Amino acid sequence: MVEFTHLLFAILAAPYIAAVLMYTARAVKGPTVPDIILAVDCMSYDLAVFLALLSVYYQSPLMIAPAILLALWAYLLDVFASKYLVSKEVGA
Repeated sequence: MVEFTHLLFAILAAPYIAAVLMYTARAVKGPTVPDIILAVDCMSYDLAVFLALLSVYYQSPLMIAPAILLALWAYLLDVFASKYLVSKEVGA
């Protein structure tokens, strides 16, 4: 079972790294603000999923808390960015 999980992580590492590189390029080069926000969101959610997979791999329920917090932070970024793009202010 351990060899299977090592093989699974090795197979999934290449697409994950490629996705992070593409998201980083879009965040740096993004022509519009929504492109940049979307790229940062994708990176945040991918990192949250990666942290959740690590918590399953190491069988540690304490490692899931940072993944949840990161996903919530990315959601709040979406809310504030969309509110700013619609009304051009981030007031209450």
